[in-house]
Amino acid sequence: MEIDLNVILAIAFGGMGFYLVARLLVYPLKIAAKIIMGSLSGAVFLIVFNFLGGFVGLSIGVNIFTVLTVGFLGVPGLLTLLIIRNILV
Repeated sequence: MEIDLNVILAIAFGGMGFYLVARLLVYPLKIAAKIIMGSLSGAVFLIVFNFLGGFVGLSIGVNIFTVLTVGFLGVPGLLTLLIIRNILV
């Protein structure tokens, strides 16, 4: 049983093509998952902060901008939002 060189090359290029397409499809999904997880953690952090901050008169509105800011920057993002809120009010 003899395998033709063209068949071997077709399988090799097909495998590389499948790998590249899979890689191109997975990368945006990883970015989307990272954004979603950051948004969820930012929303939870803001809700907890608003609950605890309500006792001392501190609160920040929960909207997409504040959630993404706190989700990606963490505590420095929260402090930045507090500073901006105090400057504008």
